[in-house]
Amino acid sequence: MGEKRAVILLSGGLDSATVVAIARDQGYSCYTMSFDYGQRHRAELQAAERVARQLGVVEHKVIGLNLDGIGGSALTDDRIEVPELPGEGIPVTYVPARNTVFLSLALGWAEVLDAHDIFIGVNAIDYSGYPDCRPEFVEAFERLANLATKAGVEGRGFRIRAPLQQLSKAQIVQEGARLGVDYAMTVSCYQADDDGRACGKCDSCRLRAAGFAAAGIADPTRYR
Repeated sequence: MGEKRAVILLSGGLDSATVVAIARDQGYSCYTMSFDYGQRHRAELQAAERVARQLGVVEHKVIGLNLDGIGGSALTDDRIEVPELPGEGIPVTYVPARNTVFLSLALGWAEVLDAHDIFIGVNAIDYSGYPDCRPEFVEAFERLANLATKAGVEGRGFRIRAPLQQLSKAQIVQEGARLGVDYAMTVSCYQADDDGRACGKCDSCRLRAAGFAAAGIADPTRYR
């Protein structure tokens, strides 16, 4: 009785691992959800399992999806190369509707668990410009969650928590370090190898490395 539960999207990367630690620090019983959605590598799923164990979540669930059946992203279509130089506009690593789909499934699990808080590690400061990482998206999805669910209609609504939304990557690293996150367990690279070693060239690798450097914390990332 009185248990405060949260469903947390956990990709296995730096940001989502930090979010789990934040939710735990705020007194939530943490239920984490990852997705095997046809991404380029499974190393991030293995990383998510490691993080879930290290941070002591109540349950970690992996949901299978077939977003590679849709394609349209360098992360789900091997015919599209992951860019290794900064570009303009929304990059080809954007996965169409990914956060909308992920949050929808997290919402379903949250309703089953009677959890009213859903955490997601989106960021609008040091990020790649994805439209489904913006505050406007998070706010819109929260409205949808409370319109489209039995719990929402009955007044037991949901909150979409995005605690990293306005933090720099350096601030995220510092907060995670304070909360005891072992970032050596995480994988952020868009094209990591089977052992989870990073390319050091993609947008995600550049943002991660810059974050550790700016935070003044040694980067534990393994590069190939």
